[in-house]
Amino acid sequence: MNIIAAVDQNWGIGNNGRLLVQIPLDQQMFRKDTLGKIVVMGRKTFEGLPGQRPLDGRINIVLSTKPDFSPKGVIVTKSVEETLSLLEGYKDKNFGEQDIFVIGGGQIYRAFLPYCDTAHITQIEYAYSSDVHMVNLEEDPEWMMTEESDELTYFDVIFYFRKYQRIHE
Repeated sequence: MNIIAAVDQNWGIGNNGRLLVQIPLDQQMFRKDTLGKIVVMGRKTFEGLPGQRPLDGRINIVLSTKPDFSPKGVIVTKSVEETLSLLEGYKDKNFGEQDIFVIGGGQIYRAFLPYCDTAHITQIEYAYSSDVHMVNLEEDPEWMMTEESDELTYFDVIFYFRKYQRIHE
């Protein structure tokens, strides 16, 4: 499984239910990487999507414990275990581990990190005010950066596309 996220210098990912910054090239990369694949997210991340509608061209799985949560066009699961069991079933439908992307938020990243082997991180060289953070993979001995783009900019925002792999011993 993959994680895909945009993080700031402190591995912050959001503030007050919103992304820290929107970078068109990051959004294009996200779309390219996840189109035709399975995306796994939490309810709050889903509710932050434009129009609270599922991402088109993808199978949207939303983890929520709210009993009355049942938006159109998504598969709702109630636990990490239920989600993993559902994802197992997609392997029979020509979806592999590389076709599953965990897209947030913070609790979902932490819950699924043990099941992921690859992380696609847009690293933003700025420290925003954030109230939601992802695990800092730079400080996690189980993860190693394996790819890094050249420095990219969007107006005065400097960022990098980085790929991290879980180290298997």
